[in-house]
Amino acid sequence: MIKLKYALLLLVFFTAMYMLWAPPDMLSFRETQVASLSLVTICLWATGLIPEYITALCFFLAAMLFSLAPAGVVFAGFTSSAVWLIFGGLVLGVAISSTGLGKRTAVMVARHLHGSYPKIISGLVAAGVLFSFLMPSAMGRVVLLTPIAVAMADHFGFLQGSRGRTGVILAVIMGSFIPAFSILPANVPNMVLAGMADSLYHIPLLYGPYLLLHFPVMGAIKALLTIAIILWLCPDTPPDTAMEAGEDGTSDNFQAALSWQEKVLAVVLLVLLLLWATDFLHHVSPAWVALAGAIFLLLPGVSIVTTKMFNQKMNWASLIFVAGILGLGSLINHSGLGHALAGAIIRFLPVEQGSSFLNYMSVSLAAAVTGIVTTLPGVPAVFTPFSDTLARATGFSVDSILMMQVLGFSTVIFPYQAPPIVVGMQLSGEKFATALKFCLVMTFITVAVLFPLDFLWWKFVHIIK
Repeated sequence: MIKLKYALLLLVFFTAMYMLWAPPDMLSFRETQVASLSLVTICLWATGLIPEYITALCFFLAAMLFSLAPAGVVFAGFTSSAVWLIFGGLVLGVAISSTGLGKRTAVMVARHLHGSYPKIISGLVAAGVLFSFLMPSAMGRVVLLTPIAVAMADHFGFLQGSRGRTGVILAVIMGSFIPAFSILPANVPNMVLAGMADSLYHIPLLYGPYLLLHFPVMGAIKALLTIAIILWLCPDTPPDTAMEAGEDGTSDNFQAALSWQEKVLAVVLLVLLLLWATDFLHHVSPAWVALAGAIFLLLPGVSIVTTKMFNQKMNWASLIFVAGILGLGSLINHSGLGHALAGAIIRFLPVEQGSSFLNYMSVSLAAAVTGIVTTLPGVPAVFTPFSDTLARATGFSVDSILMMQVLGFSTVIFPYQAPPIVVGMQLSGEKFATALKFCLVMTFITVAVLFPLDFLWWKFVHIIK
């Protein structure tokens, strides 16, 4: 497997070198430089041959050495609210772990899931989907739930590196992220699409119709698929000792009174959750809510996260990694590469009037492939301006073309496309390769089964004739 990864990296490297030597006609030399750097960076992230944060640092260095964009563009990730949401989440994670509140919460939830490994995974995915209706921010959900998932894995007796532990982590991360694309305010790309659809075409996306169109297949069935894929990729059985300890649904940790620190942290988490869930009222970014909570926990008078904990337990590598992903997206957009590639993809789409299924699959797949270059939030940004052109070429309405984007950006081919997945894996300490396997399997099933099934559903609800 390692030899295959090295062979793939060499192939990508020589491809990048050839592109620089003979730039494609459709790209300028600057766009070709960005494309070459992007190819190598994405390949390194996908294969994991070196730690992801080192790849991010190499990306920063190469982009600046070759003056591919101003520093403000290359390092845009560090000024993004997403990084500060992650920072707040890291502090919350340290607090949840160090106070014991995470373990206590895990025991309280786990007592309803004891019985079998499939029951554990199914319960966690279902909880993630339900939480998506309550909390709009995907990153916030992952940041809040991942430390609790780690504590639950410990409670069930799954050791570091075990398949069961990986399954529990994936159930929480994927369960709270993948099906949520079918819930309008629950993921960033959905909201980018909603804003651009309204501003460019005066088409408002409404909660109810959006849910009816996408949730039955891309929400409910994808949640069931998430369970099945995790059970297939990460089969395991909880140790007998863990099951016996939890038969009555209690533990000494759960029965003991809350400590002062746990009480304070519980109140902080409740306030943060309420603020995250009501951001449509106060319009304060989830990042600044998380940062405020983190600062409070770090205050000397509170000291739930001490200076020693802050210095020793914070996972700074995850911040660099996510900043690298965001910086790459910023560089691609700044250089014009994203628009150039999206335009090329659209020009070469095999679309023709009257072939509704072919046109539907072509547009949906094009949106999915565009996400490899732009990351998921970038898909509606580069794709929406072409929607009227695609509508004329395919015979679909602009509304239908806009909705096909959802199928595209909800298909996560590589984990780096989705910062919440990256953050969850980093916070949990799980290997990036595991999330990659999940995404590739889910993508294959989605394209082969769910896209055609969704086409039938869309015909049933009359969005496609």
